[in-house]
Amino acid sequence: MQIVEALADATVHRPSLVTVGSFDGVHLGHQSLLRQMQQAAQSHNFHSVVVTFHPRPQVVLFPQRPNYDLTTREEKCALLAQLGIDVTVVLQFTRELAQVSAAEFVAGLVKHLQMRELWIGPGSALGRNREGDVSRLRQLGQEMGFSVHVVEPVVRDGQVVSSTRIRQLLQSGQIRQANELLGRYHALSGPVIRGAARGKSLGFPTANIAVPSGVVLPPNGVYACFACVQGQRWAAVANIGLRPTFSEQRLNVEAHLLGFAGDLYGQLLRLELVGFLRAERRFSSVDALVNQVQEDAAHAAHLLEQEKVTPQCVPIVPFMTRFLPECDPPFGVPDTSSPGT
Repeated sequence: MQIVEALADATVHRPSLVTVGSFDGVHLGHQSLLRQMQQAAQSHNFHSVVVTFHPRPQVVLFPQRPNYDLTTREEKCALLAQLGIDVTVVLQFTRELAQVSAAEFVAGLVKHLQMRELWIGPGSALGRNREGDVSRLRQLGQEMGFSVHVVEPVVRDGQVVSSTRIRQLLQSGQIRQANELLGRYHALSGPVIRGAARGKSLGFPTANIAVPSGVVLPPNGVYACFACVQGQRWAAVANIGLRPTFSEQRLNVEAHLLGFAGDLYGQLLRLELVGFLRAERRFSSVDALVNQVQEDAAHAAHLLEQEKVTPQCVPIVPFMTRFLPECDPPFGVPDTSSPGT
């Protein structure tokens, strides 16, 4: 997949089908739209192109609100590549870009991407003050020579699958429900950094992960998860929180890989969250903490044995290896009937 940061930098030798949006999380709804668009492009020997933004528009337009991403820019590009997208354009979203009219924006898509069809959801809108709704985009298409293809959203349990809904589920600790809407495990990725090494002295060495700021985290607590590192997937138990037994004030994300022996410092590690085990709490003694960690590890191992995943991890995409561990989404990318928001 070709990744560029400006429309003019895209190498497009034939017409294309284009979709525009934040695509945070690349969830079931996104996957449906993207899969349908990619298949249609392939059948016409056209390019499939995604135009997305970093940061997300909401982060720039509403900085006073708490804004958290489901995926980093690199993870999003990797997931788009897995879906077979030919070109991803990652535009830097600024207040200046927000003032570009719908007509000017789609004119750029036609000029630089040879756009023949614009694929969107029914609630999509482009341009200044969201002036480019479906009706306006169709009018512009008649003037500029492209058609607008509207795809209905994916609905689960009576609600549209959306990035907002998934964030809410994760922040309330409903990990499995969020995973179902993502079509894979929600993951936290980052390099392994040095910590206080208390886990090793207690018999449970942990990998401390430097998760990028701005990524949505579930509530503090202990989680069963898979750890992907060096091309292998390991059962693991993770703690997200402040280590109250040791009176720490800095949020930590750390994981104990069951059965792993080796040095992970500096390695990229991806934690795929599977299920919540318990809330974080302070223990009266180190011995009480050790006993609880033993129980957590046993509980996590039992829960993870029931998950149907391969121990091998394949590279997401070769050009992303400096950002991501080599691990594929264990659920695959399911085929669904219509996109979300």
